[in-house]
Amino acid sequence: MTIRLSNIAARRIFLARQGLSASPAQAMSKTDLLRLIHAIGFVQVDSISTVERAHNQILFSRNQTFRKEHLRQLLEEDRKLFEHWTHDASIIPTEFYPYWKHRFRRCEEPMRARWTRWQGADFDKAFGETFDHIVENGAVLARDIKQADHKSGGWWQWHPSKKALEFFWHTGALAISGRQNFQKIYDLSERVIRDEHRLAEVSEAEFIDWACRSALERLGFATHGEIAAFWDLISPDEAKAWVAANRDLLDEVEIECVGDARSRSGYAFKGLSPDPGDWPEPPGRVRVLSPFDPALRDRNRAERLFGFRYRIEVFVPEERREYGYYVFPLLEGDRLIGRIDMKADRKTSTLNVARLWFEPKVRASSGRMARLDAELSRVARFAGVTDVVYAEGWLAT
Repeated sequence: MTIRLSNIAARRIFLARQGLSASPAQAMSKTDLLRLIHAIGFVQVDSISTVERAHNQILFSRNQTFRKEHLRQLLEEDRKLFEHWTHDASIIPTEFYPYWKHRFRRCEEPMRARWTRWQGADFDKAFGETFDHIVENGAVLARDIKQADHKSGGWWQWHPSKKALEFFWHTGALAISGRQNFQKIYDLSERVIRDEHRLAEVSEAEFIDWACRSALERLGFATHGEIAAFWDLISPDEAKAWVAANRDLLDEVEIECVGDARSRSGYAFKGLSPDPGDWPEPPGRVRVLSPFDPALRDRNRAERLFGFRYRIEVFVPEERREYGYYVFPLLEGDRLIGRIDMKADRKTSTLNVARLWFEPKVRASSGRMARLDAELSRVARFAGVTDVVYAEGWLAT
């Protein structure tokens, strides 16, 4: 059976599964926060703090009563969340840890081969002493055990102990117990991850089944490639084999794309309603999304569903940027309506808006601009500043 999803239905399904359809003003407890992160799967961590760090912005865009202290407690005290790798560093529910043990095992040999090519055969010369130091002395930051004669530089110039810390973290011997000024604090996994999760084992088949099933649940509908890419835990071939083995649980779907006469084929669990009325209409207010929002992680999928082409230009030379260094997408209802270049200046307590670009056919109506002003005021308060200041010529035409 093939289910045909109109573009409006597809948007609503995806936004609902990504936690963007509930009221962002409903009071959120710490338990609610954990439930939200579980529902969307992961929250990407990034060091850039142009306005707010990515993980905080991602959660704030879904619920503007979100408290950063609750996130810290869930990570560092309650240990209900842990930090590891999806497609990038992310905050993940600790109950998923048994599945990540397969990632640890899968990545060790490729990491050794890759790092040998980059760093030479002796890249692991400090591994033993670094690990023993943590066993004997407890949690460390990389700077705590940095060799005195090592010159600082990029990741390819990590000192030997930093390489050891990252290798043991990626392969599961170490875990992140917290952060200090956004620098990772490394400790033995047994001191960070509760035994009920750390010692639990799942088979390879159970791992692949969970990786595919949980991804499709959070995407709503997907190709086998999109299923594999969601967690970045398994290969597209493994996802393709899972789809073939579970066809009795799945329907084929045809998704209407924006600006493309061709539809997109994929799969969904049986029972997915194609009626837009069966899915919540996202709040009409304007919301600022993080450039690392999970709803935008798959740029091609976002472009097909929303007609919104988005690329991060942090690493693009300034003269070649189309928009700006760190530009935030704007969501209004179920539409991505534009992008905004802004930065929080905590010395002057201002949120400085440099430029706003609306998408084609999106008008700067008085109602829309009032909704944008209200959102920027909320973002400013969240970022710890008091005023929103618009640069001259800030509204692009």
